[in-house]
Amino acid sequence: MQTVNIKNIISQIRAKTSFKPDIGIVLGSGLSGLSQEITVTDRISYSELEGFPRSTVEGHKGEYIFGYIGKTAVVLMNGRVHYYEGYTMQQVVAPVRIMASLGANTIILTNAAGGLNESFHPGTLMCIKDQIATFVPSPLVGPNDSDLGPRFPEMSKVYDPQLISLLHRTAEQENIPLVDGVYMQITGPAYETPAESRMYASWGADAVGMSTACEAVALRHMGVKLLGLSCVTDMAINNENTTTTHEQVQKVAREASRKLITLVKGTVQQLGSI
Repeated sequence: MQTVNIKNIISQIRAKTSFKPDIGIVLGSGLSGLSQEITVTDRISYSELEGFPRSTVEGHKGEYIFGYIGKTAVVLMNGRVHYYEGYTMQQVVAPVRIMASLGANTIILTNAAGGLNESFHPGTLMCIKDQIATFVPSPLVGPNDSDLGPRFPEMSKVYDPQLISLLHRTAEQENIPLVDGVYMQITGPAYETPAESRMYASWGADAVGMSTACEAVALRHMGVKLLGLSCVTDMAINNENTTTTHEQVQKVAREASRKLITLVKGTVQQLGSI
C-alpha cells in the first residue's frame, strides 16, 4: 500500500515556513480565484515536497498558499489529487491531513459537482449537510495510526452544524442563494451514465463528484471541524441529451466563483470573530 510520510512532509514544510494556520480551505475545480483574495505570506508548490503526490488534472495547480483572510490565518490547498489519477486513497487524503497537522482545526472543502436534485441548475451553490462515501475505498482501511485518530471514528455529523449555520448567515447577508444537500463521491474519471445518476438520486444524493467525501472521512478521523460547499456545474440527472466536459465544468465553476469566494470569505471572517 503506497502511503505518504506525513511527518516527513511536515518537516519539509516547516523548513520553509513557520506559519500556523487556524483554518484550511481546499479549492475545487475552477475555484482557485480565492487565492487572489488573501494576504499571502508563503507559497509552497507540491513539487518542492519530496514524496508528495502531484495533481495531473488541468485546473489543479498544486500548491499550498499560506496567508490571512482579514486577521484569520489560513492555508489554501490550490489543487487536490484524486483516486482516479492512480493514487491510493491514503495518498489522496494526505494533503488535507497535512493541513490539519500544520494546525488547521477547521477545514472548508469545496468542489465542482454534478447536480442530481432536479430543482438545481448549473451554478447552484450547495452546502453539504451529509455525504455518501460508499462507492470509494475508505482512507482508513489498514493499520490505524492512533496519533491521527481512533480505529472506529464516529460519523453522525461529518459537517459541523455551527459552521453550516455561519455559512447560511453569510449567504443571507450577501443575498446569495444557497441550498442544502447530500454529496456523493464516485471514483471517476468517467462521468455518470443516466442510469447511474437516477440510481444515485434515488439513494438520497443531491450532487455527485470525484473528491471531498474521502477527505472528510480522513479529517473527521482526526477530529477536524468541517464545512463543505459544492458548486453544481452541470446537471448529471436527466443527462441523456447533454454532454458534460471538463472544460464546461471549469467554465461554470469560474462563473460562480465570485459568489463562492464571498461565501467562504464571509464565513471565515465570522469564524475569526467568535
